[in-house]
Amino acid sequence: MPDAALHDEAGSKRERILDAALELFAERGYHGTAVPLVASAAGVGAGTIYRYFESKQGLVNELFRREKRAVTGHVLGSFPFAAPPRAQFHYFFERIVDWARTHPSSFQFLEHHHHQPYLDDASRALESEVTEYALNFVRMLKAAKIARDADDHLFLVVVWGAIVRLMREAWSGRLELTDTLLAQAEDACWDAIEAG
Repeated sequence: MPDAALHDEAGSKRERILDAALELFAERGYHGTAVPLVASAAGVGAGTIYRYFESKQGLVNELFRREKRAVTGHVLGSFPFAAPPRAQFHYFFERIVDWARTHPSSFQFLEHHHHQPYLDDASRALESEVTEYALNFVRMLKAAKIARDADDHLFLVVVWGAIVRLMREAWSGRLELTDTLLAQAEDACWDAIEAG
Protein backbone atom coordinates (compact mmCIF):
# COMPACT_ATOMS: atom_id res chain seq x y z
CA MET A 1 0.00 0.00 0.00
CA PRO A 2 1.46 3.45 -0.91
CA ASP A 3 2.47 5.77 1.94
CA ALA A 4 -0.34 8.25 1.19
CA ALA A 5 -2.98 5.51 1.40
CA LEU A 6 -1.51 4.27 4.69
CA HIS A 7 -1.59 7.83 6.04
CA ASP A 8 -5.24 8.25 4.94
CA GLU A 9 -6.20 4.94 6.52
CA ALA A 10 -4.44 5.87 9.77
CA GLY A 11 -6.14 9.28 9.81
CA SER A 12 -9.50 7.68 9.16
CA LYS A 13 -9.00 5.13 11.93
CA ARG A 14 -7.89 7.85 14.34
CA GLU A 15 -11.01 9.89 13.54
CA ARG A 16 -13.21 6.80 14.00
CA ILE A 17 -11.71 6.34 17.44
CA LEU A 18 -12.28 10.00 18.32
CA ASP A 19 -15.86 9.89 17.01
CA ALA A 20 -16.64 6.75 19.02
CA ALA A 21 -15.04 8.25 22.12
CA LEU A 22 -17.10 11.43 21.70
CA GLU A 23 -20.39 9.54 21.82
CA LEU A 24 -19.30 7.44 24.78
CA PHE A 25 -17.73 10.22 26.84
CA ALA A 26 -20.80 12.42 26.21
CA GLU A 27 -23.16 9.66 27.32
CA ARG A 28 -21.18 7.87 30.05
CA GLY A 29 -18.59 10.39 31.21
CA TYR A 30 -14.85 9.89 31.48
CA HIS A 31 -14.88 7.41 34.34
CA GLY A 32 -17.74 5.39 32.85
CA THR A 33 -15.98 4.91 29.54
CA ALA A 34 -13.39 2.14 29.37
CA VAL A 35 -10.87 1.98 26.51
CA PRO A 36 -12.14 -1.44 25.32
CA LEU A 37 -15.62 0.10 24.99
CA VAL A 38 -14.21 2.86 22.77
CA ALA A 39 -12.33 0.27 20.71
CA SER A 40 -15.46 -1.82 20.23
CA ALA A 41 -17.54 1.21 19.20
CA ALA A 42 -14.80 2.29 16.76
CA GLY A 43 -14.47 -1.22 15.31
CA VAL A 44 -10.80 -1.58 16.26
CA GLY A 45 -8.83 -3.68 18.72
CA ALA A 46 -8.13 -2.19 22.15
CA GLY A 47 -4.40 -2.19 21.38
CA THR A 48 -5.04 0.00 18.35
CA ILE A 49 -6.23 2.82 20.62
CA TYR A 50 -2.76 2.94 22.17
CA ARG A 51 -1.11 3.26 18.77
CA TYR A 52 -2.83 6.62 18.36
CA PHE A 53 -3.24 7.81 21.96
CA GLU A 54 -0.87 7.22 24.86
CA SER A 55 -3.69 6.66 27.36
CA LYS A 56 -7.38 7.27 27.99
CA GLN A 57 -6.37 10.66 29.37
CA GLY A 58 -4.49 11.38 26.15
CA LEU A 59 -7.57 10.38 24.16
CA VAL A 60 -9.97 12.60 26.11
CA ASN A 61 -7.59 15.56 25.79
CA GLU A 62 -7.20 15.13 22.03
CA LEU A 63 -10.97 14.92 21.76
CA PHE A 64 -11.48 17.95 23.99
CA ARG A 65 -9.17 20.07 21.83
CA ARG A 66 -10.77 18.84 18.59
CA GLU A 67 -14.28 19.67 19.78
CA LYS A 68 -13.33 22.97 21.44
CA ARG A 69 -11.64 24.15 18.22
CA ALA A 70 -14.64 23.04 16.17
CA VAL A 71 -17.22 24.92 18.24
CA THR A 72 -14.96 27.98 18.48
CA GLY A 73 -14.56 27.99 14.70
CA HIS A 74 -18.33 27.64 14.33
CA VAL A 75 -18.93 30.69 16.53
CA LEU A 76 -15.97 32.91 15.67
CA GLY A 77 -15.42 31.92 12.03
CA SER A 78 -17.62 34.70 10.68
CA PHE A 79 -18.22 36.64 13.89
CA PRO A 80 -19.55 40.18 13.17
CA PHE A 81 -16.86 42.06 15.08
CA ALA A 82 -17.92 45.39 13.55
CA ALA A 83 -21.60 44.97 14.47
CA PRO A 84 -23.20 46.65 17.50
CA PRO A 85 -22.85 44.69 20.78
CA ARG A 86 -26.48 43.51 20.84
CA ALA A 87 -26.12 42.12 17.30
CA GLN A 88 -22.88 40.38 18.33
CA PHE A 89 -24.65 38.82 21.29
CA HIS A 90 -27.48 37.66 19.01
CA TYR A 91 -24.95 36.07 16.66
CA PHE A 92 -23.19 34.28 19.53
CA PHE A 93 -26.45 33.01 21.03
CA GLU A 94 -27.75 31.82 17.68
CA ARG A 95 -24.49 30.09 16.72
CA ILE A 96 -23.98 28.31 20.06
CA VAL A 97 -27.57 27.06 20.08
CA ASP A 98 -27.12 25.92 16.48
CA TRP A 99 -24.00 23.98 17.51
CA ALA A 100 -25.81 22.36 20.42
CA ARG A 101 -28.71 21.34 18.18
CA THR A 102 -26.58 19.99 15.33
CA HIS A 103 -23.74 18.56 17.46
CA PRO A 104 -25.41 17.49 20.72
CA SER A 105 -22.71 14.98 21.67
CA SER A 106 -20.00 17.61 21.22
CA PHE A 107 -21.94 20.15 23.29
CA GLN A 108 -22.60 17.64 26.07
CA PHE A 109 -19.03 16.34 26.02
CA LEU A 110 -17.53 19.82 26.32
CA GLU A 111 -19.96 20.79 29.05
CA HIS A 112 -19.10 17.67 31.09
CA HIS A 113 -15.34 17.90 30.66
CA HIS A 114 -14.26 21.56 30.49
CA HIS A 115 -13.01 21.83 34.10
CA GLN A 116 -11.97 18.28 34.91
CA PRO A 117 -8.64 17.46 36.59
CA TYR A 118 -7.62 15.07 33.80
CA LEU A 119 -7.38 17.90 31.27
CA ASP A 120 -3.75 18.58 30.42
CA ASP A 121 -1.98 21.94 30.11
CA ALA A 122 -2.76 22.28 26.39
CA SER A 123 -6.48 21.64 26.94
CA ARG A 124 -6.64 24.04 29.90
CA ALA A 125 -4.82 26.69 27.89
CA LEU A 126 -7.31 26.33 25.03
CA GLU A 127 -10.24 26.55 27.48
CA SER A 128 -8.71 29.72 28.99
CA GLU A 129 -8.19 31.23 25.55
CA VAL A 130 -11.83 30.68 24.61
CA THR A 131 -13.05 31.97 27.96
CA GLU A 132 -10.93 35.09 27.46
CA TYR A 133 -12.85 35.90 24.23
CA ALA A 134 -16.07 35.91 26.23
CA LEU A 135 -14.58 37.91 29.09
CA ASN A 136 -13.24 40.52 26.65
CA PHE A 137 -16.75 40.91 25.24
CA VAL A 138 -18.10 41.43 28.78
CA ARG A 139 -15.36 43.97 29.53
CA MET A 140 -16.21 45.85 26.35
CA LEU A 141 -19.89 45.94 27.36
CA LYS A 142 -19.00 47.21 30.81
CA ALA A 143 -16.60 49.85 29.48
CA ALA A 144 -19.36 51.12 27.16
CA LYS A 145 -21.80 51.15 30.13
CA ILE A 146 -24.01 48.64 28.29
CA ALA A 147 -23.60 45.91 30.90
CA ARG A 148 -24.40 46.27 34.57
CA ASP A 149 -21.57 46.54 37.07
CA ALA A 150 -20.95 42.97 38.20
CA ASP A 151 -18.15 40.44 38.23
CA ASP A 152 -17.05 39.57 34.68
CA HIS A 153 -17.31 35.83 35.29
CA LEU A 154 -20.83 36.18 36.67
CA PHE A 155 -22.07 37.14 33.21
CA LEU A 156 -20.56 33.96 31.77
CA VAL A 157 -22.19 31.88 34.51
CA VAL A 158 -25.61 33.42 33.91
CA VAL A 159 -25.58 33.26 30.11
CA TRP A 160 -23.80 29.94 29.69
CA GLY A 161 -25.81 28.35 32.47
CA ALA A 162 -29.04 29.46 30.80
CA ILE A 163 -27.97 28.04 27.43
CA VAL A 164 -26.92 24.70 28.94
CA ARG A 165 -30.21 24.39 30.85
CA LEU A 166 -32.19 25.42 27.78
CA MET A 167 -30.62 22.62 25.76
CA ARG A 168 -31.12 20.04 28.53
CA GLU A 169 -34.79 20.94 28.77
CA ALA A 170 -35.15 20.65 25.00
CA TRP A 171 -33.35 17.28 24.85
CA SER A 172 -35.54 15.93 27.66
CA GLY A 173 -38.67 16.96 25.74
CA ARG A 174 -39.81 19.51 28.33
CA LEU A 175 -39.26 22.45 25.98
CA GLU A 176 -39.71 22.84 22.24
CA LEU A 177 -37.07 25.13 20.76
CA THR A 178 -39.34 27.25 18.61
CA ASP A 179 -38.08 30.51 17.11
CA THR A 180 -40.27 32.40 19.60
CA LEU A 181 -38.91 30.53 22.61
CA LEU A 182 -35.31 30.99 21.46
CA ALA A 183 -35.87 34.72 20.96
CA GLN A 184 -37.37 34.94 24.46
CA ALA A 185 -34.44 33.02 25.94
CA GLU A 186 -31.94 35.26 24.16
CA ASP A 187 -33.75 38.39 25.36
CA ALA A 188 -33.79 37.06 28.93
CA CYS A 189 -30.02 36.45 28.80
CA TRP A 190 -29.40 39.92 27.38
CA ASP A 191 -31.66 41.49 30.00
CA ALA A 192 -29.60 39.76 32.71
CA ILE A 193 -26.48 41.47 31.35
CA GLU A 194 -27.79 44.88 30.31
CA ALA A 195 -27.42 47.84 32.63
CA GLY A 196 -30.76 49.02 34.02
